[in-house]
Amino acid sequence: MKQLLLYCRAGFEKECAAEIQDKASSFDVFGFCKLTANSAYVIFEAYDADGLAEFYRDYPFEHFIFIRQWCLLQAELLELPSEDRIAPVLEALVAAELTGCGELRVEYPETNDGKTLSTLARKLTVPLRQSLRKAGVLLQKEQKRAPVLHVLLLSGQQGYVGLSYPENNSPLENGIMRLKFPNEAPSRSTLKLEEAFLQFIPKPEWDKRLGGGLNAVDLGASPGGWTYQLVKRSMMVTAIDNGPMAESLMQTGQVRHYTVDGFKFEPQKKNVYWLVCDMIEQPQRVAQRMGDWLINGWCQEAIFNLKLPMKKRYETVTDILAQLEQRLLDADIKFRLQVKHLYHDREEVTVHVQNLVLKF
Repeated sequence: MKQLLLYCRAGFEKECAAEIQDKASSFDVFGFCKLTANSAYVIFEAYDADGLAEFYRDYPFEHFIFIRQWCLLQAELLELPSEDRIAPVLEALVAAELTGCGELRVEYPETNDGKTLSTLARKLTVPLRQSLRKAGVLLQKEQKRAPVLHVLLLSGQQGYVGLSYPENNSPLENGIMRLKFPNEAPSRSTLKLEEAFLQFIPKPEWDKRLGGGLNAVDLGASPGGWTYQLVKRSMMVTAIDNGPMAESLMQTGQVRHYTVDGFKFEPQKKNVYWLVCDMIEQPQRVAQRMGDWLINGWCQEAIFNLKLPMKKRYETVTDILAQLEQRLLDADIKFRLQVKHLYHDREEVTVHVQNLVLKF
């Protein structure tokens, strides 16, 4: 097959398409995208099957911004009659000579209509898994190192089947990290920073990089959604915002609140490990200020959100990040930069930058 199936947030199909065409072209793989607005998925069809397979194998999935999941399609769109939805899937995969898959994921687009398919997806999973094991498409026991088989239900009557590799895909169903909102948090924005920590910081490094006793600064902190995540990890937080902070956070004794403009605040000492920022401001201006902090050595790591315009969102993000990377390179800073359109983000992307020259 010469097609990729890509999952994204509903409403970001154009960004998903722009990204896959940009990244594929860097591997001299060219093609076209098929998309429907607000469908939460995109089909990329390449002109060269071998080139697509090489790109899919070698391009790091973690470098994508808007693409939540990707898989190689194994068949054209399948018709799934309600009296027997399993047979068409089985026939298509046997025809594709697919064997040795280690896991089955029956998924659905993350849309209002798609969510109504969640019950069907659960009901279909067990009998479909049994049939695929009998046919040899799936291994007899789940194997996390073997390829993953995806069945994406578009409705109760249609679906796609695709294949992904566990070393280069999202380990999450639908490519989505679902988190429970903590009732004591002052705002739902807290989930954005929690997901960012899970996305960008490897668990074995949490004690060192997210441990108690570190100093942090939260620019645009009010009412304290992001500060809550820092306090929860026993950090000492300087909260910068002209608005009020939640009293529950102030009572912890871990938060100092200054009613100062987030773009003007400068730390008095170079002892800040984390800088976080979720200010509603022009993305170019936020990225410029984050660069100032990193270049001046005012923080070790930063996580910040870039609010997106209504048009050319992919181009805007890549242009801004290219400018930030060039500033850091010109300042001789060794760094790692990651960016993702997280599940809990809306019209924004989350950026993580780590100064690799350790000071703490």
